[in-house]
Amino acid sequence: MLDPLTLFNLNPEVADDAALHGLQLLVGFTGFAEAGHVVAQIRDELLENLDHEVVASFDSDQLIDYRARRPQISFVEDHLTDYEPPELNLYRMYDGLGEPFLFLTGFEPDVQWERFAAAVVHLAKTFDVEMMSWIHSIPMPVPHTRPVGVTVHGNRPDLMAGISAWRPQAQIQAAVGHVLELRLTQAGFDVVGHAMHVPHYLAEAEFPPAAVAGLEYLGAAASLVLPTDRLREAGREVERQIAQQVEASAEVKGVVATLEKRYDEYTDSTVRRSLLVKDNDELADAEELGAAVEAYLASPQAEEESEALRPESSADSTEDADTGGNADGSEQADASGPSDRGTGPGPKD
Repeated sequence: MLDPLTLFNLNPEVADDAALHGLQLLVGFTGFAEAGHVVAQIRDELLENLDHEVVASFDSDQLIDYRARRPQISFVEDHLTDYEPPELNLYRMYDGLGEPFLFLTGFEPDVQWERFAAAVVHLAKTFDVEMMSWIHSIPMPVPHTRPVGVTVHGNRPDLMAGISAWRPQAQIQAAVGHVLELRLTQAGFDVVGHAMHVPHYLAEAEFPPAAVAGLEYLGAAASLVLPTDRLREAGREVERQIAQQVEASAEVKGVVATLEKRYDEYTDSTVRRSLLVKDNDELADAEELGAAVEAYLASPQAEEESEALRPESSADSTEDADTGGNADGSEQADASGPSDRGTGPGPKD
């Protein structure tokens, strides 16, 4: 492995500040699944609303496959401008009450995962990180009319109790966040991860309620006050558009009603049971789940449902979405989670 310390550059104006030590670390990467563009919405919300400064910048040329996820550049009449290279930065931010924390975000690295993980572990040790809380999102066969679900994992039982108490075993496709969780756990750090459940028919569009729920979980786990007002308002508008389109089609209304019935049957008959469990109580493996999702997405029914339920504004958002990642929802999951109208689990003691 090449030297992990040559993978990033520290900001000399910030890195020596003793106040950087002992902070919470939030992590979110774009590119893996990212159903509903949850991480992108959270990233934008935090960067646009909270005071922040760069602590460390990672060398994207060493981590990103530019041909797999081509950067954006503008062509204006007869010249090029506004080139947007991919960024992967560690920020210091201040929450709504002025509490500092660290936020690592940007494109998920395409290569050198172990070297990248070693670099993050080094930074976590350097700054005496208290805990890493990370987030991503997966498409799930759930209705938009029910509270946003979540799968919680890590090594902090107190932050997982009552949310994802059922613990299956399964092989899933890894993201770099999973690797970070493993390596930081091995290095002795506390880690908690959140996989937000996004209705499969809205996976390609921005789904603000899932981003709101994600911010609630991150804020509760790290005892931070994170902004959600703008996303809540956007979520209400998206839900209004979806409701109008559902009401306009008896067929679509039937599809949503079926999803609601299945969701309610799970939540009524079981306690925090994973939505990925098969009828015989065996956990569907990654191949089965992947095949099921691919089969559904390739069906005419899926196309009709997605077009009918997709908010009018989704077309623009999908054009700007990252191309990387997987749509494989094969993770431990349950039907519980914070409503986009409520709050997440209580903060740690």
